[in-house]
Amino acid sequence: MKIENILIVDDDELIRKFLIETLQRLGYKTFEASNGQEGLEIIRDQTIDLVFTDMKMPKMSGLDLLKKAKQISPKTIIVVITAYGSIENAVQAMRLGAYNYLLKPFAADTVEAILGKANEHYSLVEENDYLKEKTNNVPSQIVGESPAMQEILAVVKRVAASNASVFIHGESGTGKEVIAHAIHNLSHRSNKPFIKVNCAAIPETLIESEFFGHEKGAFTGASAKRLGRFELANHGSLLLDEISEIPHSLQAKLLRVTQEREFERIGGTNPIKVDVRMISTSNRDIHELIENKYMREDLFYRLNVIPVYIPPLRERKEDIIPLSEYFVMQLCQENNRRIKELTAEAKKLLMDYPWFGNVRELQNVIERAIVTMKSDNLKIGVEDIYISADKMPSPSRKDKQLLRGMTLKELEKQLIIETLHSSDRNPKKAAKTLGIPEDLLHDKIREYELE
Repeated sequence: MKIENILIVDDDELIRKFLIETLQRLGYKTFEASNGQEGLEIIRDQTIDLVFTDMKMPKMSGLDLLKKAKQISPKTIIVVITAYGSIENAVQAMRLGAYNYLLKPFAADTVEAILGKANEHYSLVEENDYLKEKTNNVPSQIVGESPAMQEILAVVKRVAASNASVFIHGESGTGKEVIAHAIHNLSHRSNKPFIKVNCAAIPETLIESEFFGHEKGAFTGASAKRLGRFELANHGSLLLDEISEIPHSLQAKLLRVTQEREFERIGGTNPIKVDVRMISTSNRDIHELIENKYMREDLFYRLNVIPVYIPPLRERKEDIIPLSEYFVMQLCQENNRRIKELTAEAKKLLMDYPWFGNVRELQNVIERAIVTMKSDNLKIGVEDIYISADKMPSPSRKDKQLLRGMTLKELEKQLIIETLHSSDRNPKKAAKTLGIPEDLLHDKIREYELE
Protein backbone atom coordinates (compact mmCIF):
# COMPACT_ATOMS: atom_id res chain seq x y z
CA MET A 1 0.00 0.00 0.00
CA LYS A 2 1.53 3.26 -1.08
CA ILE A 3 0.66 6.66 -2.46
CA GLU A 4 0.14 6.56 -6.22
CA ASN A 5 -1.59 9.72 -7.48
CA ILE A 6 -0.28 13.17 -6.50
CA LEU A 7 -1.78 16.56 -7.34
CA ILE A 8 0.33 19.73 -7.45
CA VAL A 9 -1.63 22.99 -7.02
CA ASP A 10 0.47 26.14 -7.48
CA ASP A 11 0.21 29.26 -9.61
CA ASP A 12 4.00 29.21 -10.09
CA GLU A 13 4.67 27.13 -13.23
CA LEU A 14 8.35 26.55 -12.36
CA ILE A 15 7.47 24.99 -8.99
CA ARG A 16 4.84 22.79 -10.65
CA LYS A 17 7.32 21.56 -13.27
CA PHE A 18 10.03 20.91 -10.67
CA LEU A 19 7.65 18.87 -8.49
CA ILE A 20 6.24 16.96 -11.47
CA GLU A 21 9.73 15.97 -12.70
CA THR A 22 10.79 14.94 -9.17
CA LEU A 23 7.64 12.91 -8.52
CA GLN A 24 7.57 11.18 -11.90
CA ARG A 25 11.22 10.20 -11.45
CA LEU A 26 10.16 8.53 -8.18
CA GLY A 27 7.42 6.60 -9.99
CA TYR A 28 4.32 8.63 -9.04
CA LYS A 29 1.46 9.61 -11.33
CA THR A 30 0.98 13.39 -11.26
CA PHE A 31 -1.82 15.88 -11.87
CA GLU A 32 -1.43 19.67 -11.89
CA ALA A 33 -3.56 22.76 -11.38
CA SER A 34 -2.68 26.45 -11.41
CA ASN A 35 -5.27 27.45 -8.79
CA GLY A 36 -7.38 26.00 -5.99
CA GLN A 37 -10.62 25.78 -7.98
CA GLU A 38 -8.97 23.71 -10.73
CA GLY A 39 -7.36 21.53 -8.04
CA LEU A 40 -10.71 20.94 -6.35
CA GLU A 41 -12.25 19.73 -9.62
CA ILE A 42 -9.43 17.23 -10.09
CA ILE A 43 -9.95 15.93 -6.53
CA ARG A 44 -13.66 15.46 -7.31
CA ASP A 45 -12.96 13.56 -10.55
CA GLN A 46 -9.84 11.53 -9.70
CA THR A 47 -8.50 9.40 -6.88
CA ILE A 48 -5.88 11.69 -5.36
CA ASP A 49 -3.77 10.26 -2.56
CA LEU A 50 -1.67 13.36 -1.80
CA VAL A 51 -1.82 17.06 -2.65
CA PHE A 52 1.03 19.59 -2.67
CA THR A 53 -0.64 23.00 -2.52
CA ASP A 54 0.70 26.53 -2.31
CA MET A 55 -0.81 28.72 0.40
CA LYS A 56 -1.23 31.93 -1.59
CA MET A 57 -3.01 31.56 -4.93
CA PRO A 58 -5.63 33.48 -6.93
CA LYS A 59 -9.33 32.44 -6.78
CA MET A 60 -8.88 30.12 -3.80
CA SER A 61 -6.24 30.03 -1.05
CA GLY A 62 -4.42 26.88 0.05
CA LEU A 63 -6.34 26.92 3.36
CA ASP A 64 -9.71 27.03 1.56
CA LEU A 65 -8.58 24.21 -0.74
CA LEU A 66 -7.51 22.19 2.32
CA LYS A 67 -10.92 22.55 4.01
CA LYS A 68 -12.92 21.64 0.90
CA ALA A 69 -10.60 18.81 -0.16
CA LYS A 70 -10.96 17.17 3.27
CA GLN A 71 -14.76 17.28 2.90
CA ILE A 72 -14.61 15.60 -0.52
CA SER A 73 -11.80 13.12 0.20
CA PRO A 74 -11.00 12.83 3.92
CA LYS A 75 -8.17 10.31 3.41
CA THR A 76 -6.25 12.52 0.96
CA ILE A 77 -2.98 13.73 2.50
CA ILE A 78 -2.36 17.47 2.18
CA VAL A 79 1.14 19.00 2.19
CA VAL A 80 1.19 22.81 2.11
CA ILE A 81 3.91 24.85 0.40
CA THR A 82 4.80 28.16 2.03
CA ALA A 83 7.58 30.73 2.23
CA TYR A 84 9.81 30.94 5.30
CA GLY A 85 8.21 34.23 6.40
CA SER A 86 4.71 32.71 6.39
CA ILE A 87 5.35 29.65 8.51
CA GLU A 88 2.48 30.58 10.85
CA ASN A 89 0.13 29.85 7.93
CA ALA A 90 1.58 26.34 7.69
CA VAL A 91 0.97 25.81 11.41
CA GLN A 92 -2.64 26.92 10.98
CA ALA A 93 -3.02 24.54 8.02
CA MET A 94 -1.76 21.61 10.09
CA ARG A 95 -4.32 22.40 12.76
CA LEU A 96 -6.96 22.16 10.04
CA GLY A 97 -5.78 18.75 8.92
CA ALA A 98 -2.68 19.22 6.75
CA TYR A 99 -0.16 16.39 7.14
CA ASN A 100 3.05 18.41 6.68
CA TYR A 101 4.50 21.55 5.12
CA LEU A 102 7.22 22.33 2.61
CA LEU A 103 9.27 25.53 2.95
CA LYS A 104 10.38 27.42 -0.17
CA PRO A 105 12.96 27.02 -1.60
CA PHE A 106 13.16 23.20 -1.35
CA ALA A 107 15.26 20.44 -2.89
CA ALA A 108 14.27 17.10 -4.40
CA ASP A 109 15.58 15.10 -1.41
CA THR A 110 13.32 17.12 0.93
CA VAL A 111 10.31 16.20 -1.20
CA GLU A 112 11.41 12.55 -1.19
CA ALA A 113 11.77 12.55 2.62
CA ILE A 114 8.25 13.95 3.08
CA LEU A 115 6.86 11.31 0.72
CA GLY A 116 8.59 8.53 2.66
CA LYS A 117 6.85 9.57 5.87
CA ALA A 118 3.56 10.18 4.06
CA ASN A 119 3.63 6.65 2.61
CA GLU A 120 4.03 5.17 6.10
CA HIS A 121 1.12 7.30 7.33
CA TYR A 122 -1.04 6.29 4.35
CA SER A 123 -0.43 2.56 4.95
CA LEU A 124 -1.27 2.84 8.65
CA VAL A 125 -4.52 4.71 7.94
CA GLU A 126 -5.65 2.05 5.44
CA GLU A 127 -4.78 -0.84 7.77
CA ASN A 128 -6.43 0.82 10.79
CA ASP A 129 -9.62 1.50 8.82
CA TYR A 130 -9.79 -2.16 7.87
CA LEU A 131 -9.14 -3.37 11.40
CA LYS A 132 -11.89 -1.10 12.76
CA GLU A 133 -14.35 -2.82 10.43
CA LYS A 134 -13.17 -6.35 11.23
CA THR A 135 -12.66 -7.50 14.81
CA ASN A 136 -11.23 -11.00 15.05
CA ASN A 137 -12.74 -12.79 18.06
CA VAL A 138 -10.52 -15.86 18.34
CA PRO A 139 -8.90 -17.58 21.31
CA SER A 140 -5.47 -16.21 22.14
CA GLN A 141 -4.03 -19.70 22.46
CA ILE A 142 -4.47 -23.19 21.06
CA VAL A 143 -5.81 -25.69 23.58
CA GLY A 144 -5.31 -29.35 22.79
CA GLU A 145 -3.89 -32.39 24.57
CA SER A 146 -4.85 -35.08 22.06
CA PRO A 147 -2.14 -36.68 19.91
CA ALA A 148 -3.84 -35.22 16.81
CA MET A 149 -3.63 -31.63 18.12
CA GLN A 150 -0.07 -32.10 19.34
CA GLU A 151 0.90 -33.25 15.85
CA ILE A 152 -0.86 -30.24 14.30
CA LEU A 153 0.99 -27.87 16.65
CA ALA A 154 4.30 -29.47 15.69
CA VAL A 155 3.50 -28.92 12.00
CA VAL A 156 2.47 -25.31 12.67
CA LYS A 157 5.78 -24.56 14.39
CA ARG A 158 7.77 -26.14 11.55
CA VAL A 159 6.01 -24.39 8.67
CA ALA A 160 5.36 -20.98 10.25
CA ALA A 161 8.87 -19.69 9.46
CA SER A 162 8.45 -20.41 5.73
CA ASN A 163 6.49 -18.50 3.09
CA ALA A 164 4.73 -21.64 1.83
CA SER A 165 0.96 -21.55 1.28
CA VAL A 166 -1.03 -23.53 3.85
CA PHE A 167 -4.37 -25.26 3.30
CA ILE A 168 -6.34 -26.06 6.48
CA HIS A 169 -9.16 -28.57 6.12
CA GLY A 170 -11.75 -29.69 8.64
CA GLU A 171 -15.40 -29.52 9.65
CA SER A 172 -17.04 -26.22 10.57
CA GLY A 173 -16.13 -25.10 14.08
CA THR A 174 -12.98 -27.20 14.47
CA GLY A 175 -10.70 -24.18 14.89
CA LYS A 176 -9.26 -23.63 11.41
CA GLU A 177 -9.03 -19.87 11.90
CA VAL A 178 -7.23 -20.31 15.23
CA ILE A 179 -4.58 -22.45 13.52
CA ALA A 180 -4.25 -19.83 10.78
CA HIS A 181 -3.65 -17.14 13.42
CA ALA A 182 -1.02 -19.34 15.06
CA ILE A 183 0.85 -19.76 11.76
CA HIS A 184 0.88 -16.00 11.26
CA ASN A 185 1.85 -15.19 14.86
CA LEU A 186 4.80 -17.60 14.79
CA SER A 187 6.09 -16.31 11.45
CA HIS A 188 8.43 -13.44 10.60
CA ARG A 189 5.29 -11.62 9.40
CA SER A 190 3.75 -11.48 12.88
CA ASN A 191 4.10 -7.69 13.13
CA LYS A 192 2.47 -7.23 9.71
CA PRO A 193 -1.25 -7.38 8.80
CA PHE A 194 -3.32 -10.54 9.18
CA ILE A 195 -6.28 -10.04 6.84
CA LYS A 196 -9.23 -12.42 6.64
CA VAL A 197 -11.66 -12.89 3.74
CA ASN A 198 -14.81 -14.87 4.51
CA CYS A 199 -15.36 -16.14 0.97
CA ALA A 200 -18.77 -17.61 1.81
CA ALA A 201 -20.16 -14.32 3.15
CA ILE A 202 -19.30 -11.99 0.26
CA PRO A 203 -21.84 -11.63 -2.59
CA GLU A 204 -20.51 -12.90 -5.92
CA THR A 205 -20.91 -9.44 -7.47
CA LEU A 206 -18.62 -7.87 -4.87
CA ILE A 207 -15.99 -10.54 -4.26
CA GLU A 208 -13.58 -9.37 -7.00
CA SER A 209 -13.59 -5.84 -5.56
CA GLU A 210 -13.05 -7.27 -2.05
CA PHE A 211 -10.00 -9.20 -3.25
CA PHE A 212 -8.39 -6.70 -5.59
CA GLY A 213 -9.95 -3.30 -4.79
CA HIS A 214 -11.15 -0.78 -7.36
CA GLU A 215 -10.37 2.64 -8.75
CA LYS A 216 -12.67 5.60 -8.37
CA GLY A 217 -15.40 5.46 -11.04
CA ALA A 218 -14.63 1.82 -11.96
CA PHE A 219 -18.34 0.99 -11.69
CA THR A 220 -21.58 2.53 -10.45
CA GLY A 221 -21.19 3.36 -6.77
CA ALA A 222 -17.36 3.37 -6.81
CA SER A 223 -17.12 6.93 -5.47
CA ALA A 224 -13.56 6.53 -4.18
CA LYS A 225 -10.55 4.28 -4.62
CA ARG A 226 -10.69 1.20 -2.41
CA LEU A 227 -7.83 -1.12 -1.55
CA GLY A 228 -8.55 -4.84 -1.75
CA ARG A 229 -7.63 -7.49 0.81
CA PHE A 230 -4.49 -8.56 -1.08
CA GLU A 231 -3.15 -5.02 -0.95
CA LEU A 232 -4.09 -4.62 2.72
CA ALA A 233 -2.26 -7.87 3.52
CA ASN A 234 0.97 -6.85 1.77
CA HIS A 235 4.02 -8.21 3.67
CA GLY A 236 1.61 -10.05 5.99
CA SER A 237 -0.76 -13.02 5.74
CA LEU A 238 -4.08 -13.40 3.94
CA LEU A 239 -6.62 -15.92 5.22
CA LEU A 240 -9.03 -17.12 2.53
CA ASP A 241 -11.69 -18.63 4.78
CA GLU A 242 -13.87 -21.23 3.02
CA ILE A 243 -11.93 -20.88 -0.25
CA SER A 244 -14.19 -23.50 -1.86
CA GLU A 245 -17.02 -20.91 -2.00
CA ILE A 246 -15.17 -18.63 -4.45
CA PRO A 247 -16.96 -18.45 -7.84
CA HIS A 248 -15.22 -20.47 -10.54
CA SER A 249 -15.08 -17.35 -12.75
CA LEU A 250 -12.78 -15.60 -10.26
CA GLN A 251 -10.47 -18.53 -9.64
CA ALA A 252 -8.30 -17.83 -12.73
CA LYS A 253 -7.51 -14.33 -11.41
CA LEU A 254 -6.77 -15.74 -7.99
CA LEU A 255 -4.42 -18.29 -9.57
CA ARG A 256 -2.53 -15.49 -11.30
CA VAL A 257 -1.99 -13.67 -8.02
CA THR A 258 -0.67 -16.82 -6.35
CA GLN A 259 1.73 -17.39 -9.27
CA GLU A 260 2.83 -13.88 -10.25
CA ARG A 261 2.25 -12.07 -6.93
CA GLU A 262 0.66 -9.17 -8.80
CA PHE A 263 -2.80 -7.99 -9.83
CA GLU A 264 -4.68 -4.92 -11.07
CA ARG A 265 -7.50 -3.11 -9.30
CA ILE A 266 -10.87 -3.09 -11.04
CA GLY A 267 -10.74 -0.16 -13.42
CA GLY A 268 -6.96 0.11 -13.09
CA THR A 269 -4.20 -0.52 -15.62
CA ASN A 270 -1.07 -0.59 -13.46
CA PRO A 271 0.03 -3.98 -12.04
CA ILE A 272 0.41 -3.96 -8.23
CA LYS A 273 3.06 -6.23 -6.71
CA VAL A 274 2.33 -7.87 -3.36
CA ASP A 275 4.19 -10.12 -0.93
CA VAL A 276 1.49 -12.14 0.85
CA ARG A 277 1.51 -15.44 2.76
CA MET A 278 -1.58 -17.38 1.63
CA ILE A 279 -3.55 -19.44 4.17
CA SER A 280 -6.74 -21.11 2.97
CA THR A 281 -9.45 -23.12 4.74
CA SER A 282 -12.36 -25.32 3.70
CA ASN A 283 -14.92 -27.56 5.37
CA ARG A 284 -15.84 -29.37 2.14
CA ASP A 285 -14.41 -32.29 0.17
CA ILE A 286 -12.06 -30.43 -2.17
CA HIS A 287 -11.33 -33.42 -4.37
CA GLU A 288 -15.04 -33.84 -4.96
CA LEU A 289 -15.36 -30.16 -5.85
CA ILE A 290 -12.47 -30.50 -8.31
CA GLU A 291 -14.06 -33.59 -9.83
CA ASN A 292 -17.35 -31.70 -10.32
CA LYS A 293 -15.54 -28.65 -11.78
CA TYR A 294 -16.48 -26.33 -8.90
CA MET A 295 -12.81 -25.68 -8.12
CA ARG A 296 -9.76 -25.46 -10.36
CA GLU A 297 -7.27 -28.21 -9.71
CA ASP A 298 -4.27 -25.97 -10.51
CA LEU A 299 -5.44 -23.37 -7.97
CA PHE A 300 -5.91 -26.02 -5.27
CA TYR A 301 -2.39 -27.38 -5.72
CA ARG A 302 -0.99 -23.83 -5.56
CA LEU A 303 -2.73 -23.29 -2.22
CA ASN A 304 -2.20 -26.79 -0.84
CA VAL A 305 1.61 -26.70 -0.48
CA ILE A 306 1.31 -27.46 3.26
CA PRO A 307 -1.91 -29.39 4.06
CA VAL A 308 -3.21 -29.36 7.66
CA TYR A 309 -6.21 -31.50 8.61
CA ILE A 310 -8.06 -30.78 11.87
CA PRO A 311 -10.12 -33.78 13.06
CA PRO A 312 -13.60 -33.17 14.49
CA LEU A 313 -13.85 -32.80 18.26
CA ARG A 314 -15.65 -36.15 18.67
CA GLU A 315 -12.50 -37.86 17.33
CA ARG A 316 -10.20 -36.16 19.85
CA LYS A 317 -12.14 -36.47 23.08
CA GLU A 318 -8.99 -35.75 25.12
CA ASP A 319 -9.45 -32.08 24.14
CA ILE A 320 -13.07 -31.70 25.34
CA ILE A 321 -12.39 -31.06 29.04
CA PRO A 322 -9.26 -28.86 28.56
CA LEU A 323 -11.22 -26.77 26.05
CA SER A 324 -14.25 -26.59 28.36
CA GLU A 325 -12.13 -25.41 31.29
CA TYR A 326 -10.38 -22.86 29.09
CA PHE A 327 -13.72 -21.47 27.89
CA VAL A 328 -15.08 -21.38 31.46
CA MET A 329 -12.16 -19.23 32.60
CA GLN A 330 -12.20 -17.00 29.51
CA LEU A 331 -15.97 -16.45 29.46
CA CYS A 332 -16.25 -15.87 33.21
CA GLN A 333 -13.71 -13.07 32.85
CA GLU A 334 -15.49 -11.60 29.82
CA ASN A 335 -18.87 -11.65 31.61
CA ASN A 336 -17.51 -10.35 34.95
CA ARG A 337 -18.36 -13.58 36.77
CA ARG A 338 -16.39 -15.35 39.46
CA ILE A 339 -14.34 -18.20 38.02
CA LYS A 340 -16.36 -21.42 38.17
CA GLU A 341 -15.55 -25.09 37.73
CA LEU A 342 -17.32 -28.04 36.13
CA THR A 343 -18.73 -30.84 38.27
CA ALA A 344 -17.75 -34.44 37.50
CA GLU A 345 -21.27 -35.11 36.18
CA ALA A 346 -21.07 -32.06 33.88
CA LYS A 347 -17.71 -33.25 32.53
CA LYS A 348 -19.18 -36.69 31.80
CA LEU A 349 -22.10 -35.11 29.96
CA LEU A 350 -19.72 -33.03 27.85
CA MET A 351 -17.55 -36.08 27.13
CA ASP A 352 -20.55 -38.17 26.02
CA TYR A 353 -21.93 -35.55 23.63
CA PRO A 354 -20.94 -35.99 19.92
CA TRP A 355 -20.26 -32.24 19.24
CA PHE A 356 -21.25 -32.10 15.60
CA GLY A 357 -20.72 -28.34 15.86
CA ASN A 358 -17.21 -29.00 17.19
CA VAL A 359 -15.27 -26.44 19.26
CA ARG A 360 -17.57 -23.58 18.31
CA GLU A 361 -20.61 -25.46 19.63
CA LEU A 362 -18.76 -26.33 22.85
CA GLN A 363 -17.87 -22.67 23.38
CA ASN A 364 -21.51 -21.62 22.86
CA VAL A 365 -22.78 -24.24 25.32
CA ILE A 366 -20.29 -23.10 28.00
CA GLU A 367 -21.15 -19.44 27.41
CA ARG A 368 -24.87 -20.13 27.75
CA ALA A 369 -24.27 -21.99 31.02
CA ILE A 370 -22.23 -19.12 32.48
CA VAL A 371 -24.63 -16.38 31.40
CA THR A 372 -27.85 -18.11 32.52
CA MET A 373 -26.78 -19.76 35.80
CA LYS A 374 -27.00 -18.01 39.16
CA SER A 375 -23.97 -15.77 39.58
CA ASP A 376 -23.27 -16.94 43.13
CA ASN A 377 -22.97 -20.61 42.08
CA LEU A 378 -19.34 -21.73 41.85
CA LYS A 379 -20.06 -25.10 40.23
CA ILE A 380 -21.36 -25.67 36.69
CA GLY A 381 -23.60 -28.74 36.92
CA VAL A 382 -25.56 -30.85 34.47
CA GLU A 383 -28.62 -28.67 35.11
CA ASP A 384 -26.71 -25.61 33.81
CA ILE A 385 -25.69 -27.19 30.51
CA TYR A 386 -28.20 -27.00 27.69
CA ILE A 387 -27.57 -29.70 25.09
CA SER A 388 -30.07 -30.67 22.43
CA ALA A 389 -31.29 -34.19 23.24
CA ASP A 390 -31.66 -35.15 19.58
CA LYS A 391 -27.91 -34.79 19.11
CA MET A 392 -27.01 -37.25 21.83
CA PRO A 393 -25.68 -40.68 20.79
CA SER A 394 -28.17 -42.98 19.10
CA PRO A 395 -30.51 -44.83 21.48
CA SER A 396 -30.06 -48.53 22.14
CA ARG A 397 -32.66 -51.05 20.95
CA LYS A 398 -34.26 -50.99 24.38
CA ASP A 399 -34.78 -47.25 24.15
CA LYS A 400 -36.00 -47.05 20.57
CA GLN A 401 -39.62 -47.10 21.66
CA LEU A 402 -39.00 -43.50 22.84
CA LEU A 403 -38.78 -42.47 19.19
CA ARG A 404 -42.52 -43.08 18.84
CA GLY A 405 -43.29 -39.76 20.49
CA MET A 406 -41.16 -37.75 18.03
CA THR A 407 -42.56 -35.68 15.16
CA LEU A 408 -41.75 -36.50 11.54
CA LYS A 409 -39.32 -33.55 11.33
CA GLU A 410 -37.60 -34.67 14.53
CA LEU A 411 -37.24 -38.19 13.10
CA GLU A 412 -35.85 -36.77 9.85
CA LYS A 413 -33.36 -34.65 11.71
CA GLN A 414 -32.26 -37.59 13.88
CA LEU A 415 -31.84 -39.79 10.80
CA ILE A 416 -29.70 -37.19 9.06
CA ILE A 417 -27.52 -36.75 12.17
CA GLU A 418 -26.94 -40.49 12.52
CA THR A 419 -26.28 -40.99 8.79
CA LEU A 420 -23.78 -38.11 8.70
CA HIS A 421 -22.07 -39.52 11.77
CA SER A 422 -21.79 -43.01 10.25
CA SER A 423 -20.58 -41.47 6.94
CA ASP A 424 -17.72 -39.51 8.61
CA ARG A 425 -19.55 -36.24 7.81
CA ASN A 426 -19.17 -36.92 4.07
CA PRO A 427 -22.31 -35.37 2.49
CA LYS A 428 -21.92 -37.31 -0.77
CA LYS A 429 -21.74 -40.64 1.05
CA ALA A 430 -24.58 -39.69 3.44
CA ALA A 431 -26.84 -38.53 0.59
CA LYS A 432 -26.26 -41.84 -1.20
CA THR A 433 -27.13 -43.78 1.97
CA LEU A 434 -30.30 -41.71 2.46
CA GLY A 435 -31.24 -42.01 -1.20
CA ILE A 436 -31.60 -38.26 -1.76
CA PRO A 437 -29.72 -35.69 -3.95
CA GLU A 438 -26.67 -34.17 -2.29
CA ASP A 439 -28.03 -30.62 -2.82
CA LEU A 440 -31.17 -31.56 -0.87
CA LEU A 441 -29.03 -32.92 1.96
CA HIS A 442 -27.07 -29.66 2.13
CA ASP A 443 -30.40 -27.78 2.34
CA LYS A 444 -31.50 -30.04 5.22
CA ILE A 445 -28.17 -29.56 7.03
CA ARG A 446 -28.65 -25.79 6.85
CA GLU A 447 -32.34 -26.06 7.85
CA TYR A 448 -31.51 -28.07 10.96
CA GLU A 449 -28.36 -26.02 11.71
CA LEU A 450 -26.11 -29.09 11.62
CA GLU A 451 -23.13 -27.33 9.99
